[in-house]
Amino acid sequence: MRRPSGMVASDLNGLRWRKSRYSSPQGNCVEVAALPRGGVAVRDSRDPAGPVLIFSHAAWKAFTQCARQGVFD
Repeated sequence: MRRPSGMVASDLNGLRWRKSRYSSPQGNCVEVAALPRGGVAVRDSRDPAGPVLIFSHAAWKAFTQCARQGVFD
């Protein structure tokens, strides 16, 4: 099923999704996958067939750097 925002995880078959080693056992986390042509896909681990956010490599790097620095705390 397509969602108004665009892409769903099933559109991205064959990606290697991974979770952070800091993820909680309850499954409250996101999963990320490198895209074959560059960039990063992000999805909710509780809804693996649901919507996916796509980021350029530069945008993902900036986001993760800010998260590590506590910018969003």
